[in-house]
Amino acid sequence: MRIQQLITVTTAALLALTAVTACGSDSESTALDGALGNQAPAKNGGTDGLGGFDGNGKAGAPGLPKAGTMAKAAQIVSTYADCSGLSTDPNDDDFFPGDETYDQKWGVTERGACGKGTRIFMFKDLKTFQARYKAELDEDRKESPNKGHRGKFLLGQDFAVLPDQKPVIRNAIKPGGLLILNCHPDFNPPSGYRKDPALAKGCVLTNYFED
Repeated sequence: MRIQQLITVTTAALLALTAVTACGSDSESTALDGALGNQAPAKNGGTDGLGGFDGNGKAGAPGLPKAGTMAKAAQIVSTYADCSGLSTDPNDDDFFPGDETYDQKWGVTERGACGKGTRIFMFKDLKTFQARYKAELDEDRKESPNKGHRGKFLLGQDFAVLPDQKPVIRNAIKPGGLLILNCHPDFNPPSGYRKDPALAKGCVLTNYFED
């Protein structure tokens, strides 16, 4: 009888130890995934909001900044250029005629202007914005084949920037900054520059700017 009780107690102790070990393994595995950057894609794109995936888990451009609001986008832009006097009033002189077409067709939710001719576009979906630019560029290139060879928009995860000055572009594409959306089929930057596949087929994101 005593032997049977000893066996029962020993078995229970082993089962408890196994359960504790299993829990420890899960915690260690989770910590290791975090250290290696193996996080699950965030709901709105990116791992922890820093890029790398879109909402469908497809590869994007790692490290693109995410704003969330126009105020935050302007704050990001101000690290590259003058973005004082931010306005979202389309009647202001800083707004360009025709920019309102971006609102519905491109999924733009808010437009702003600041500094010396810098325009900011907040949008719903990065892939939709890229695809729309590619579609319109393809139409324009039927008459002007070289149009768009330099690219156009500076992109973050949820906003785009159109500066009016070249120094702004050069500052913005430094490491850790924004990238230029380029959808021209003949675009081929020198070696050493980024040419990351964009979410729209036929487009890339690059840090090469041709003056």
